[in-house]
Amino acid sequence: MSVTPFGPPARHGAPGVAAATFDLSKVYGSGDARVVALDHVSIDFREGEFTAIMGPSGCGKSTLMHCAAGLDSPSSGSVRVGTTELSTLGDRQLTALRRDRIGFIFQAFNLLPTLTALENITLPLTIAGRRPDQQWLDRVVAMVGLSQRLGHRPAQLSGGQQQRVAVARALASRPAIIFGDEPTGNLDSRAGAEVLGFLRDSVRALGRTVVMVTHDPVAAGYADRVVFLSDGHLVDELTHPTPDRVLDLMKSLGSLSHTC
Repeated sequence: MSVTPFGPPARHGAPGVAAATFDLSKVYGSGDARVVALDHVSIDFREGEFTAIMGPSGCGKSTLMHCAAGLDSPSSGSVRVGTTELSTLGDRQLTALRRDRIGFIFQAFNLLPTLTALENITLPLTIAGRRPDQQWLDRVVAMVGLSQRLGHRPAQLSGGQQQRVAVARALASRPAIIFGDEPTGNLDSRAGAEVLGFLRDSVRALGRTVVMVTHDPVAAGYADRVVFLSDGHLVDELTHPTPDRVLDLMKSLGSLSHTC
């Protein structure tokens, strides 16, 4: 099994880096209740790349994604999206950055039941007072196969179709980076494969950057790179993953943790 060793992350704000963390730590609680979720994590998420973050439950993978996406603030260290240091932003500026430069896909579809698929897709742009780029929107809708479903409300769509709407919504504003937290966790294997294929296509065909938290080796096999966390530390990385290679490395890391 070929595993790519860690090298030093690129300099903050370097060309080709969509988002980065440097020496990032996140601590919850204090005293006997103190929990270190992330311990001095430095990582780059490169432009035009699909990265999966994996690790056992409680290892810090969702915390890493939430900090990198500006949804949570680190205890120490820094986070950048492009060349923007998030700690320098006020609440209003941070909200604008998340709205304009970051897309989000979660395990729950988070669609408004009274709106059509099209209205849900364009809702963030509507809230921002922006009109969608129609050519881009048409391309996104065609990619996720929703052209015949735009007038349907969520209750009229299957779970897979609802998550396609969520993917299209994340892409509609042409964000610099898209974060997905277990985006196929509520889907069956067929619908999950479709959504993962759309995410991969958004990287290869549309030039987007995707970062996905997952526990599933099959889902991770769609990524260009998989990074592994354990106890708040980055412990390994795998390029050109396949489900079998991911599973083998997960087993290896699990046995190492039991012997430590």
